[in-house]
Amino acid sequence: MRAVIQRVNNATLTVNGEKVSEIGEGFLVFVGYTNGDNEKIIDYVVDRIVGMRIFRDENGKLNKTLKDINGEVMCVSNFTLYGNAATGRRPDFSKSAHFDVAKPMYDYTLGKFKEMLGKVASGIFGEHMHIDMSNDGPVTMIIEKQAD
Repeated sequence: MRAVIQRVNNATLTVNGEKVSEIGEGFLVFVGYTNGDNEKIIDYVVDRIVGMRIFRDENGKLNKTLKDINGEVMCVSNFTLYGNAATGRRPDFSKSAHFDVAKPMYDYTLGKFKEMLGKVASGIFGEHMHIDMSNDGPVTMIIEKQAD
């Protein structure tokens, strides 16, 4: 599993011009899955994201978590995170988990965020989405965990 986390002031996600979800201060998290990913991996990655201390404290240090600031999460599926552009001009997406495999993992990921934070905003799996966001920092992190 690969996750790209962006610290944001706010984010709004639309599909076909209609607002689907929005958040205030928190994380916009793009998640991608590959073959071999499982619930244990998802648990690890979500726990790392929720516990990440990348919000400023009263001294200006990156020392606060999402819970510390009462922040929000928008989680968006993104199969292109496993795209390989090392050869040719067209990325190879063969390492991205197939729709039938990735959809249950995405649903599980949303459930873990909800369990840990009480709520989670999301995109619509498999849809073409537009995201407007105000990146804060910018602070962007990548977390990846592979099957043992």
